[in-house]
Amino acid sequence: MKLVHSRCCGIDVHKDSVTACVLIIEPDGRRIVRKKEFDSYLRGLENLRLWLFANKVTQVAMESTGVYWKPVWHVLEGHFGLLLTNPYHMHNIPGHKTDAADSEWIADLLAHGLLKPSQTYLKFPNRVARGAGLGNRGWC
Repeated sequence: MKLVHSRCCGIDVHKDSVTACVLIIEPDGRRIVRKKEFDSYLRGLENLRLWLFANKVTQVAMESTGVYWKPVWHVLEGHFGLLLTNPYHMHNIPGHKTDAADSEWIADLLAHGLLKPSQTYLKFPNRVARGAGLGNRGWC
């Protein structure tokens, strides 16, 4: 299968946490997989961003789960190439039931250019990006 991104990350987003999987594919084909869970509040998402920088990630893909993807997108936007995917497409794939497996599966599909962008409206108003109407999520 053709390799599109050699250093990428798949993120499985939930209300209170995100599970991230960094996938690094070396020139010799060796795969390095690093997984970590972060809180979905501002400090946790900033730690996620720093962890992605430390791993020299260039591309990130995540599921468009309700409104929970928005704070993650907001913290990562402008720092990495981002792709928002449709969760229904991801959940119809058998054998990937846990968050860690979901994030690795997303990373693997991203690495090989097999993900399609979600139709979710990405240019949300600034007041939403600052957290208005989403409750006190602590990310702004």
